[in-house]
Amino acid sequence: MNSPLLTEDDVRHIARLAALRIDDAEVETMRSQLSDILAHFQTLAQLDTQGVPPTGHTTDAHSVMRDDEEMAALDREQTLANAPFIDGEFVRVRPVIE
Repeated sequence: MNSPLLTEDDVRHIARLAALRIDDAEVETMRSQLSDILAHFQTLAQLDTQGVPPTGHTTDAHSVMRDDEEMAALDREQTLANAPFIDGEFVRVRPVIE
């Protein structure tokens, strides 16, 4: 690649948006790598895609999920017996929000 597409300030801004902490050595590495990725997209943008139908997949996509069928719920004792942590009559889970 001839000239970088991103500056160090651009990389720091992107890192802030992504809630990433990166040090000065990583800034240069990420600047180079992200600039290369953007250069590849610029190359792809030059391709003539006239007449090519838009698609989300390169092959036919088929669901591997089973049909949703109504079933009887497990009773509370069965459910709690399989839970790793319980609190009274509830399943206890670790918090996922910081």
